[in-house]
Amino acid sequence: MYGIISLLQNPDYTGEGMAAKKKKEPRGISEKTDKDILQKILKITEDIHNISDIDILLDKILFEVRKFTNAEAGTIFLTEGNNLRISYTQNDILFGKSISNRYKYLNHEIPINETSMAGCAAFTGKLIVVDDAYKINPKEKFIFNRDFDNSSGYRTKSVLNMPLKTARNRVIGVMQIINARDEKGKVVPFSEKDEIYVSYFANDAAIAIEKAITTRQMVLRMLRMVEFRDPKETGGHVNRMGAYSVEIYHQWAKDRGFPPELIRRFKDKLRIAAMLHDAGKIAIPDSILKKPAKLEPDEFSTMKMHTIFGYRLFESKDSEIDAMAAEIALAHHEKWDGTGYPGRITDVMNLKKLDSAPGKTDLEIPVTGRIVAVADVYDALVSKRIYKEPWDESRVVEYIKDNAGRHFDPEVVDAFMGVYDVIAAIRDKYTEDKEQEEQAPNPDSVK
Repeated sequence: MYGIISLLQNPDYTGEGMAAKKKKEPRGISEKTDKDILQKILKITEDIHNISDIDILLDKILFEVRKFTNAEAGTIFLTEGNNLRISYTQNDILFGKSISNRYKYLNHEIPINETSMAGCAAFTGKLIVVDDAYKINPKEKFIFNRDFDNSSGYRTKSVLNMPLKTARNRVIGVMQIINARDEKGKVVPFSEKDEIYVSYFANDAAIAIEKAITTRQMVLRMLRMVEFRDPKETGGHVNRMGAYSVEIYHQWAKDRGFPPELIRRFKDKLRIAAMLHDAGKIAIPDSILKKPAKLEPDEFSTMKMHTIFGYRLFESKDSEIDAMAAEIALAHHEKWDGTGYPGRITDVMNLKKLDSAPGKTDLEIPVTGRIVAVADVYDALVSKRIYKEPWDESRVVEYIKDNAGRHFDPEVVDAFMGVYDVIAAIRDKYTEDKEQEEQAPNPDSVK
């Protein structure tokens, strides 16, 4: 943050530790525009520190950096051992029509060494800028692998590789920005000012990323405790639930003309809260939770209490994420036609046993619960379990459609269908391993 303030006070300030070099053309950007960009970066920096979920954060960081550098694409790599893993990517040219395409590139890894641009940036901890990826100076140790361009038809040209360093100077990843454009849309080299702006923004971005990673790890640790009790609640399942839910919500909210920033803020909370939808199962006895046969009526009544326990676990007036997690835990088994559970309960905090109660109907059910209900049923149907094979995709789609107006909110179903290609891509990204699948209980015990 200090560096950006210094730049605002002195536009010629190059920053501590930045090597002096011949200035590149600033692409016709005026001093007034420079100041506007710096003010914008300050605002973005404040915003990113208020984002809790790692995926929402990476999306925000890439979007904003590409905006103030006028770049058409970008990728954020995060370190895992001796490798960099693609954790988020954007490309206006390739993914403009369908963001589902980007999911097939996620999780791709490259080694942290000097053989690639991003790998070299992580290895050396230094900014690497290339004006044309196809014309790299032969003296450089790194090369550009054209396989991606060849397979996609894309043309990578100017590339900025910024290492992401924490306050302890540890490299946790690399932000790679691709193809800066001038005012006419022509691909041009990144300017020196681009490099300076990205450098200072990257410092705060790395801190925010580190914090969000810690938050995700804490959530997953909590969910592992649930997984120990109910093997169906796997890491793959809960990650899919979070990702499905935010995509369905995004479409639903966009259809209603919600402002983009409001959508992003809501998605940030929803991504984490949806992952916690079944956390209340930790309070269900093993004799019921792991019973391989169909539950008896009294046992099923106890099982349904996981919605109540989940609410109690997260009910909070201080945390927006906790409040949403409590709301989802309580509502995700409600049905549009009023046949779901736990229904209209007057004393949720002191309830000892769940008896029959009138189910909530249509808009009585919060939108978060209506969204997670669709996501949860979809994931159950497409997932392989020891007792069943996954349903055919067409059968799943027909089931979801047929139950619009009965089990599901029809407008949420419409949103689900509107992003179905993205949903399918998410499912393929977060797959279960065979061992997890074989350990899952019978669905009759949880329905």
